[in-house]
Amino acid sequence: MRIILIRHGNPDYEKDCLTELGHKQAAAAAQRLLSEEIDEIFSSPQGRAFQTAEYFSKASGIKPIQILDFIREIRYGCEGELYEPKWNPWNGADELVWSGQNLQSPNWREYPVFKNNFATVDADKIGEETDKWLATQGYEREGFYYRCTRPDDKQKTLAIFNHGGASAAFMSRVLNQPFPYMCALLHFQHTAISILRFDKTPGKLTVPTIELLNDARHLKDVK
Repeated sequence: MRIILIRHGNPDYEKDCLTELGHKQAAAAAQRLLSEEIDEIFSSPQGRAFQTAEYFSKASGIKPIQILDFIREIRYGCEGELYEPKWNPWNGADELVWSGQNLQSPNWREYPVFKNNFATVDADKIGEETDKWLATQGYEREGFYYRCTRPDDKQKTLAIFNHGGASAAFMSRVLNQPFPYMCALLHFQHTAISILRFDKTPGKLTVPTIELLNDARHLKDVK
């Protein structure tokens, strides 16, 4: 099975929709994705992701767009300080690097920027729900890896239109890497495409292979 993660186009966050530029980016991404032989489309319930998915649905003729409620964007901050810059997990991860801290520490949740941060709660939730969803697709979590429980070895490609933080949390779970490390490593561009491939052999234990990561070459002529 192949999973294609696509970040939404340039957004108007207040209205939760795409900007004029975002619509152009989504249209370009849709044409790029036509070459990937996608079987099903999934999307975050949030407007900016769903609008991006609609461009590909119309270009490909694939319907319906299936909603994955758990893949909505993560929050950051704490009670009374929602979206305050000091709680931003991407900035926080960078600052930990600058101070020489270990982003792969098993105790990363105790670092001040991640302790009591909604980003940590939401990333953990996405990780848990990712495993539940993968099980419905024929991949059961076993320790650090996934057992293919599908009855056949037919290749299937699924597209998930979502968000930068949600993608980082999703990949953190399936690749067994701490969330702060993925925040530092992955700064997803708008409509960037990343592809993970799970072994399709029935009964085999697998870790996903990264086919593509944060690819936005389809935007080179988009202004």
